Amino acid sequence: MTKVKAFRALRPSPGYAGQIAAPPYDVMNSEEARVMVKDKPLSFLHVDKAEIDLDPSINVYDNAVYEKARANFLALRSSGKILKDETECYYIYRLTMDGCAQTGIVACPSVDDYLNDKIKKHELTMADKEADRIRHVDILDANTGPIFLTHRPDKALSAISAGWVSGHDAIFSFTVDNVKHEGWIVDSPETIAEIAACFERIPALYIADGHHRCASAVRVAQKRREANPGYTGDEEFNYFLAVIFPSDHLTILDYNRVVKDLNNLSEDKFLEKIKASFDIESASGIVKPSAKHEFGLFLNGAWRRLRARKGKWNDDDHVERLDVSILQNNLLGPILGIDDPRKNKRIDFVGGMRGLAELERRANTDMAVAFSMYPTTLDDLLDIADAGKIMPPKSTWFEPKLLSGLFIHDLA
Repeated sequence: MTKVKAFRALRPSPGYAGQIAAPPYDVMNSEEARVMVKDKPLSFLHVDKAEIDLDPSINVYDNAVYEKARANFLALRSSGKILKDETECYYIYRLTMDGCAQTGIVACPSVDDYLNDKIKKHELTMADKEADRIRHVDILDANTGPIFLTHRPDKALSAISAGWVSGHDAIFSFTVDNVKHEGWIVDSPETIAEIAACFERIPALYIADGHHRCASAVRVAQKRREANPGYTGDEEFNYFLAVIFPSDHLTILDYNRVVKDLNNLSEDKFLEKIKASFDIESASGIVKPSAKHEFGLFLNGAWRRLRARKGKWNDDDHVERLDVSILQNNLLGPILGIDDPRKNKRIDFVGGMRGLAELERRANTDMAVAFSMYPTTLDDLLDIADAGKIMPPKSTWFEPKLLSGLFIHDLA
C-alpha cells in the first residue's frame, strides 16, 4: 500500500512548455549546458544548472550557484511564464519515441514510503551529488526534477490514464530530439479519488532513475521535520515530485563500457586471459549482443563476440547473474584491474542512445577497449529491488529522459 497524492503543480503557462522544458541536470556537463541554452532564455537549465549564468571558472558547488538558481527561479515565477494550479491535481505525462509511448502519472509519493522501503532502490548514491541536490531543493523550496518511478502493471490505473488522455485535450504537446512530450491535467475529484485508490492497492514503487534526486528530497524533508518537531505529516515537504510509469511501458537500453588501457597486457596476452571465462569468436562488424551473457569486444579496430561460460556466475543470485556483474567479476576486475567501477578513472560508461559507433570512436581515441552489453531487464531490476539488493553501477539506461520544468512541486 503506497500513498501517492495529488498536488498543486507549478507548470508552464500555455504556449511556454517547449521553451521552458530542459533535459535533466545530470545528463550533461556545464560546458554542454552553456551551449544548449544559447538563445533559450527560458530554459529550465538556468534553474537546474545555474552555473551556466556565472563565470565558467566557478566551482559548481559554490554558494553563488545556488543563489543564482534561486534568483532565476523566482524571476521565472514572477514573469508569468509558469503558473500554480489552484487545486490539487494529478497530471499525466506521455513520451513517445520511435513510435513507442510511455504514459505515467505525475504525482507526489510519500517520504515515509521511501523510508519504510515501500519505494524500493537498486543503486547506491554518492555523497557529493546528494549534497548538491539537497542544497538545490532547500534553497529553491521546490522539487524541480521529477524522480522516475515504476510499478508492476496495474490494469485499473492504466485504464484510468488511457481513458483520461483519450477524452481530454493536452495542456502541452511539443517534440524535441525526436521525442514527443505531451501532458494532461487530471482535475476531476472523482478521477483523482480513483487514482489515489489505485496507488493504495499497489504494494511497492521502484526507482527506475533518479536515486540522488530522491535521496536528496527525502533528506530535505528530514531536515525540515527536525526543524519543526510539531509537523503533522501533511506538509508539502513530506512528499516529493515523481512521474510513475507501469513497468510494461518502459525499456532499458544497453549501458556499455570503455576502458583506458589493457592494464599493461599485450593484446595477445589480454585475449588469452579472457578465454578462461569467455568463448571468443571473430565478427565482421559491430557486435550488438542479442541475448544475456553475450558481449561485444572492440579492440584495435576489430570486433569480437564473447559468450560467458557456464559456471562463471551464480544463477541463484539476482545480482551475480547480471551481465554487468559477469563482465566485472570475470574480466574488468581480475584482468583489467578495474577494482571499483564507481571510482576507477580508467573506466567510462556509454549509454545505448549514443550507439555502438560511439564505442568504436572512444576506443580509437581516448580509450583502448570497448565492451557492448545486452540490456538489463525490467524484471531483473524489480527482482533485485524486491530482494533489497544493490545493482552494480551503470547497470541501466532509460530513454527517453523525463524533462525538467514541466511539473514542479512547491514545498511552500
